[in-house]
Amino acid sequence: MDRLLTVDQVAERLGTGARFPRRLIEERRITFVKVGRHVRIPETAVEAYVSDNTVEPIRLRPAGLRRAA
Repeated sequence: MDRLLTVDQVAERLGTGARFPRRLIEERRITFVKVGRHVRIPETAVEAYVSDNTVEPIRLRPAGLRRAA
């Protein structure tokens, strides 16, 4: 079974304050589980969020191969 994390644990993993994961939950941008009145986020949902929002760097051509304008 997937480990369920608290909002504070998710914030620590993302390097943000608790407000950011709460906003992700409110906007339904991350999967979450209601356990009574508590909200928990599956560990795989955090990994998926990071993976889905990772931007790869652009590869630039070497300076010697650029054309003059």
